[in-house]
Parts: sequence; C-alpha cells; structure tokens
Amino acid sequence: QKSFFSSSTVTTQQQQQQQQQHIKIVEVGPRDGLQNESIFIPTPTKINFINKLINAGCNNVEVTSFVSPKVIPALEDHSEVMSEIVTTWKKQKDDGREIILSSLVPNVKGLEKACEVGAMDEVAIFGSVSETFSKKNINCSVQESITRFHNVSKITQEKNIPLRGYISCVLGCPYEGNIKPSSVAKYAEQLLELGCHEISLGDTIGVGTPKATVEMLREVKTVADTKQIAVHFHDTYGQALANIYASITEEGISVVDSSVAGLGGCPYAKGASGNVATEDVIYMLHGMGMHTGIDLDQLIEAGLYISNVLGRPTRSKVALALSTKKG
Repeated sequence: QKSFFSSSTVTTQQQQQQQQQHIKIVEVGPRDGLQNESIFIPTPTKINFINKLINAGCNNVEVTSFVSPKVIPALEDHSEVMSEIVTTWKKQKDDGREIILSSLVPNVKGLEKACEVGAMDEVAIFGSVSETFSKKNINCSVQESITRFHNVSKITQEKNIPLRGYISCVLGCPYEGNIKPSSVAKYAEQLLELGCHEISLGDTIGVGTPKATVEMLREVKTVADTKQIAVHFHDTYGQALANIYASITEEGISVVDSSVAGLGGCPYAKGASGNVATEDVIYMLHGMGMHTGIDLDQLIEAGLYISNVLGRPTRSKVALALSTKKG
C-alpha cells in the first residue's frame, strides 16, 4: 500500500506544479548520521544502506567522511565504502542519471584519499562561525579554518571537483549562545571566495526558529545567490520542519540537507540531538505539491533498515505513523 504523498499518486496538474518547484534533498545520513554511532556498522551494511537510499531516488548523498579513524572511528572504512558505491552506480551515471556522491574532507590528506577512490563528484569542507565551537570541532580558530581550506580549494579547482562548504552554529552555539547573522554572512562570503558552489547553513544545536532563520538567510543573501544556499536543521527543539518551510516559502531556498530516520547530531555539540528526518521533510514537501524525485515508501524502508541495525526505533514521525498504519 502506497503512502498518501507517494510520488506515484500525484495528479498531472500536481506534476506540472512540482516541475516548477523542485527541491534538492541532500541526504546526509550515511555520514552525518553514522559518524556519531558508538557501535561500528559493518562495511557491507553501510553499502547496502546507501544503495537503498539511492534506489529510493536520493540523487545527492553524502556517503562518508575522509577523516582520521582516530577522530571518527565509525567511518574508518571510508575508502572501502566510497569505492564500492562509486563502482556500483557508475553505469547509471554514465547513462545520464545525475547522482552526486559527496564526501567530507577536513584537509588535503582527506581530499587525496577521496580522489584515490574516485570520489570526485563533490567534496565538502566544514567550519563554524563560533570561535569556541571551531576550536573544539576542528582545533583551530574561525579565520585559521579559512586559511586551511585554501590548499583544499586549490586542488579542487585544479581537478575540477565541485566544492561545498558547511557552516556550523549559524543560529546558535552551545558555548557562545546567539550568533549574529552578519557573522554567518561574512563566513559564507569567504567560503564562496574559496570557490564553494554551495553553502550549507547548519543549525547545529537546533535552537533556531522561523523568524531567526529568515533573518539569518536574508543577511546571507546579501553575499550569496539564493541558489547557492542550502539549509541544514537539527530538530532538537522541534523547529526543523517549520524552519525549512520558512526557508522555502519566504526566502526561496531550494536545497535542504536531511538525514533518513533522523540519524545524527554532532559529537562536539552538547545538546545536538539529531538531524531532521528526511522522511518527514519529503512528506511535507510532497504535501505542498513540490517535487523531490524521492519515493517516500522506499525511503522509509531504508530508514527502518538502518534503525533495525542500530537496534532502536526510527526518529521519523512519518515513518512511525505509516509503519503503524500498515502494521
């Protein structure tokens, strides 16, 4: 039985409307979600999970992070996972399907490891507008982080690899409290100058509200084009869907990061419970007549699969509701 907002149930009129309102979903569960797990997920299980997401229509997937296993042991198999996923989907990509397999790279060494296994669709760098968070997360000041990224940026430009930039704590910091929108805009501008094609604005501890979100986005839009901006909300205070709705309807944002089953948080941000669940985002967007290219039922299946592996219920309210209904 198909769910109410499954892509197969829309009318012709809705399809025409959806084509005008496409929202790109960047699925970050395999990286941002699994990096926080205390248990190591076996490599074949990770690969199966990612394949399920791509089969569900997730064409933009953050597969892994090329960081030291000492820092994030949960993703120590980054090269094996990415290599297998790149190989698996090469034919479909060659046949014209636009699949972007992204990875996080903290430095040149991480970038080199990514390139070794063919992870060249897109790489991402990450920084913060909070000095304290930056020092705790990546062990350098805000300005030092920009300096570090120059070498990564240079190589990505030489190799023609699209570069994405993450900014943490855009609506609040666990150590410093409120963050000025002007600080976010300044950092975003510096990332754009480095060559980032897209800036993901992260509410790392989930304290943002729609009003604060809109104010921050309007400031960032003074230095970035709307199409260069993505939003990345955690649902710690239950505000994520409202913030996404405001970002799209009031500020024209068309790129949303989310994590299937609500996986993830941040190991360096106390109180960061988890990312907004992709299933909940898709249900809302399809209900608004927007197009994502993602099949909700298959997505729910992928979320339940990884939740079962982790031995806990999914954090997606939509998945829980529809699973109970079917049961």
